Amino acid sequence: MLTKRIIACLDVTAGRVVKGIKFLNLRDAGDPAELAAAHSAAGVDEVVLLDISATHENRETLVDTVRRTARELFIPFTVGGGIRTLQNAGEIFDAGADKVSINSAAIADPTLITQIANRFGSQAAIVAVDAKRANGGFEVFTHGGRKSSGLDAVEWAKEAEKRGAGEILLTSMDRDGTGIGFDCELTAAVGDAVRIPVIASGGAGGAQHFVEVFGDGHADAALAASIFHFGLSSFSDLKQQLQTAGIPVRFPC
Repeated sequence: MLTKRIIACLDVTAGRVVKGIKFLNLRDAGDPAELAAAHSAAGVDEVVLLDISATHENRETLVDTVRRTARELFIPFTVGGGIRTLQNAGEIFDAGADKVSINSAAIADPTLITQIANRFGSQAAIVAVDAKRANGGFEVFTHGGRKSSGLDAVEWAKEAEKRGAGEILLTSMDRDGTGIGFDCELTAAVGDAVRIPVIASGGAGGAQHFVEVFGDGHADAALAASIFHFGLSSFSDLKQQLQTAGIPVRFPC
């Protein structure tokens, strides 16, 4: 069994990390560079920075914030939010990112996935899928969860894979920030439909939730924000509990 990854997420707006519940009621969590450094030192496997207001505000990602955060990291670093063109992606890579995550722009122009994959490699092209339960399935939302795309999450993930995506960053909008656990049904539905890795996001509240999503949810990686930012869990304790549960994880050397 491949090693499972634990990923810390930094949701950024106006240069500060924030966290809310179901994409609303945001509260300040700190400076992105400082938090990234702390999470890296504590043993997280990867860091994802999402500029959550860039698309809604019709602007590009805060490159200076990306550059400053990248300087603190020696682990894989993904950046998303406001990336609409191949040039935007190139600027983010130049600022120090290892991967880029695209959501709204990929739905508006699916060829952007292929452009990024062809230029920088599929491993660097992540498609973010923000999904909410609707009509017996899972509907994809864009613009930071503000607009319905009308797309089915499973079918869109399959399309993204065909277009060249190397991973799916799958967020349950229903579970985001609630601490009640990942949506394992959603994660398994997407994970079983594609061959590329699926990162589960939304709802982590404790170690058992990670155990569940790696087992029942078939996730390849799991991402969280609140439980790490506000000191509700530690990476070493979490990984130890995962290892005890028989889930392979990587411990820092």
